[in-house]
Amino acid sequence: MRLGFSYVGLIYLVMLFVPNILWTKRQPKDYDNFVGNESKLLLGFERVGEVLVSGIALVFADFNLRSLNGWSLWLGVSFALMVLYEIFWARYFRSGKEMSDFYSSILKIPVAGATLPVVAFFLLGIYGQNAPMMLSSVMLGIGHIGIHLAHRNEVCGQPKKKRMIRRILRMAGAALLFAVFGVIFAVVALRNVNYVRHYPNLIHGVDEELYLPLNGQEQYVLMTGRDIANPVILYLHGGPSSPDSTATYAFADKLTDRYTFVCWDQRGCGRTYFHNLSKDPRNATATFEQALADVDSLVDYLRERFGQEKIIIMGHSYGTILGSRYVLAHPEKVSAYISVAQVVSLQKSDFRSYQDALDRAKAAGDDTSAMEAAFRRVQNEPTLVNLMKLRSEVAPYHPAAVADHTVWDALASPYYGMDDFRWFLVQLGDLGDYFALNKPLFDYTQAFDAEQGSMEYKVPVYFISGSDDWICPVDSVKDYYEAVSAPAKEFTLIEGCGHMVQYCLPEEFARAVQ
Repeated sequence: MRLGFSYVGLIYLVMLFVPNILWTKRQPKDYDNFVGNESKLLLGFERVGEVLVSGIALVFADFNLRSLNGWSLWLGVSFALMVLYEIFWARYFRSGKEMSDFYSSILKIPVAGATLPVVAFFLLGIYGQNAPMMLSSVMLGIGHIGIHLAHRNEVCGQPKKKRMIRRILRMAGAALLFAVFGVIFAVVALRNVNYVRHYPNLIHGVDEELYLPLNGQEQYVLMTGRDIANPVILYLHGGPSSPDSTATYAFADKLTDRYTFVCWDQRGCGRTYFHNLSKDPRNATATFEQALADVDSLVDYLRERFGQEKIIIMGHSYGTILGSRYVLAHPEKVSAYISVAQVVSLQKSDFRSYQDALDRAKAAGDDTSAMEAAFRRVQNEPTLVNLMKLRSEVAPYHPAAVADHTVWDALASPYYGMDDFRWFLVQLGDLGDYFALNKPLFDYTQAFDAEQGSMEYKVPVYFISGSDDWICPVDSVKDYYEAVSAPAKEFTLIEGCGHMVQYCLPEEFARAVQ
């Protein structure tokens, strides 16, 4: 919902109004005889819809052309409908200008002169991800299409009754379209609402997306906060290669009064991967050592950008591996370390999780043969694919009391883009291919053992875990917490949450951070 002049909106309005102006001198015969029968309620919807659609089309820059992506399809279909609208008028002006000509259809679209522009503006609203345009188009459609359908019925008579099966199919199709576009509208509306909440950031703070040059690659960074003088938190996502920058607003928005919150799609994944696809298609530069160097470059940028000597590092899951190694190496640049679902040793954690799930399954009298077979496969061939199969067998015995809403938070995000969706599809694809894209990072993660390295932090450290997290079991995190030394340290357990604790109870998570 970016305010600004829309030249695309102006083009649409010209295409809409010019034929209508010409029509005023070329109205169908006897048209005035039908005007008196118009519903005042439908007329009200029409007038209000016309004003809103016209105004919104001009004052939001969302509708202007941008780089080709999946959203561009909506603009293409929308414009095609406007071209059909012009064809309708050309055909009408060449006709005998009877009422039947005025209410003729195109491609079986009823009252095409009324329906085509309404649908076109609705689809333009989807392209611009602008809920006010979509809602105003619906309002216009109720009035405008409703009035002209009534006129057509007067002119042509009530349509003949259709066969029952055809009527049922049409009703089912209409219901399906209503459901699909209803969901699209809900998602777009939530994205608009979530973005409007960020407007205060623009007064004294920051709300910015950029591709920042970091050691030879431009990498995606998102920064939000109400006051640029606030302490800076750099959030390191998990995975490896599981960026969640687009969804972090769900908990970060509850921190931006006190902090400037920075997210980053690390090298080799998400938007950063696609942005550098032509330069590094096989992720040859995505190694753990390179990741540490990228963190350091980003930290230096943030320190200079916001005029701060030190910043806070927050890591989640794999991000705690990257974060803890960085904090231990560069305490002079870090004011505090916040660990969310600390990875201690995945090999030990998965064994712990398996043993607990096996005990629960046996206690319940369940067949454990598949779980035990999956465990043997991991022992004989410790590949990531085999590990994920073991986790799928174990997971039913470790449900979290509070579900996380990561997927919905991403869909409703004001920052969600096509590259986020493309990376989501990569993650849903073949696991072997996905792991191969970042093999050095996954290999490092599998071999990592936090207790084998230094545990002497020179900055305060804060650990946050969900009580139902079995990816990074609470007991292993507590053992590590007890073993580390730091100027100050604290452990917070959030009851009922699993591995994605920050998305399960974001308010409680934010209180733990503050």
